[in-house]
Amino acid sequence: MALETDLQPNALRQAFGRFPSGIAALCAEVDGAPQGIVASSFTVGVSMDPPLVMFAVQNTSRTWPVLRSAGRIGVSVLGSGHDGVCRQIASRDGDRFAGLDLHNAGSGALFLDEAALWLETSVENEVPAGDHAVVLLRVHGYSAHGDAYEPLVFHGSAFRNLAVPAFA
Repeated sequence: MALETDLQPNALRQAFGRFPSGIAALCAEVDGAPQGIVASSFTVGVSMDPPLVMFAVQNTSRTWPVLRSAGRIGVSVLGSGHDGVCRQIASRDGDRFAGLDLHNAGSGALFLDEAALWLETSVENEVPAGDHAVVLLRVHGYSAHGDAYEPLVFHGSAFRNLAVPAFA
């Protein structure tokens, strides 16, 4: 089998889309208003000592420069019912937080209802990585919500759920 050598962004996006990933919303209150981005490049367990997670953000993001200024950023690992929420927060138009139930940790970190995991974080380091930046976040606290919420997965450029087939 020959390797594909078309490394143009659209071809790579399709190829990279073969790797399923979880989705996280990173949100905080900045200057009295909610700010947030959605990341399918979010990774947990980067380091246990110190506790670090990471994600990648496009250099062209208009929201990240605002969000990174927050002292604390809430990470909500999104659940199976969040595909619409994901699109809403990622939208470039309108009130991206209209109708959403947000929980403020008291530090400015914002969390979404029905997430499988909440992590309260702060920016540890940011490393240039081509047309993105890799951001390391230090974890200051968490709330795991057990098996109550199935994860939302991004695969093949679509949101998917990890449904267990029912056996007759």
